[in-house]
Amino acid sequence: MGFKDVIKDIEGYKDVQQDIEVLRKYGSDFSSQKGVAGHIVSMLHPKSIRVRVSEIFDETASAKTIRIVSDNSWLPPFQAGQYINLFVEIDGIRTSRPYSISSSPARIGYYDITVRRNKDGFVSEYLLGHIRQGDIFESSGPSGNFIYNPLFHGDDLVFLAGGSGITPFMSMIRDVAEKGLQRNIHLVYGSLDQDDIIFHDELCTIANRHKNIRYTPVISNPPQGYDGLSGFITADLMKDLLGDISKKTIYMCGPEAMYVFCLKELDNLGVEKRKIRTEVFGPPADITQDPGWPSEIQADAEFTVKVHGGKTITARADEPLMISLERNGIVIPALCRSGECSLCRTRLIKGNVFQPQGVKVRKSDRAFGYIHACMAYPLSDLEIMF
Repeated sequence: MGFKDVIKDIEGYKDVQQDIEVLRKYGSDFSSQKGVAGHIVSMLHPKSIRVRVSEIFDETASAKTIRIVSDNSWLPPFQAGQYINLFVEIDGIRTSRPYSISSSPARIGYYDITVRRNKDGFVSEYLLGHIRQGDIFESSGPSGNFIYNPLFHGDDLVFLAGGSGITPFMSMIRDVAEKGLQRNIHLVYGSLDQDDIIFHDELCTIANRHKNIRYTPVISNPPQGYDGLSGFITADLMKDLLGDISKKTIYMCGPEAMYVFCLKELDNLGVEKRKIRTEVFGPPADITQDPGWPSEIQADAEFTVKVHGGKTITARADEPLMISLERNGIVIPALCRSGECSLCRTRLIKGNVFQPQGVKVRKSDRAFGYIHACMAYPLSDLEIMF
């Protein structure tokens, strides 16, 4: 007895067959719509976008906003707090960097990305010093989970920003201000110098016009006569500014040192970890200072990396494996470059790597030897496979 004979004895089989006949006779024929859903999905979540620089704005001495538009189609919508991954080619090296969108999601004709010069920054130096209006780039579609969720995050929010970490918050604040959304926001923005606060004038204007948005800059190195808050964003400072924050949702975005410091201060205030949301922010400035780094491995140590079925390259211990590959013309998929999205997952066949705490490698990937190349540092000679 075959399967076709057995299936007829399953309870409800005849009813299903009757329904099928009715639908064939009276139902609609959607065969002409084949492929439409896939087309819509690809428009909303494209693998890549061809973009053009339309304008460049000076923000501070070390930061500029680059406005990009679609060069051949349209830009997919995004949520405030998301980022795009911008691909560039510099001196024959193809690489990419994620940049949070700083413009409001309501501005559907363009994305603003605000770039701050980083010390020894390979891509930031290029973007700030060499690109011009009309230049063409490739970008990913919007991505990221550093967004507001009304079901879980409540309406009382605290934004802790540091340096260029202001960019996703700027998009969120502009969104709330432009749409008149009923969310209480208090932005505490730490900056090294007063003259290097990005969006300072606009933030002051928004805070003056909207009672539900407060803005407090905190300057690490204040000039003589400065009468605002200075120093670091400590537990005492937050307690004085924010009062009881146990029921508030805390968003944090900034350099690695800010996370290390502020997370401890929030813990001292008794803030539950589930109430704290942090944005990934790329590899640390000095991985050898990360807890767990093996002291016997020097930063300038070099190892060979054999790509299975490909060439062998040399990689430094203090440089993410992905960057070493890119320097040698080997480009692998990338999006967040912060150990979160898993797009760059790579099979480690031989050798050992260091991955800092917080890299979100799935349990199954760990079991089968996969790593995130964007946040993996060689500790020995390696063999890898894509």
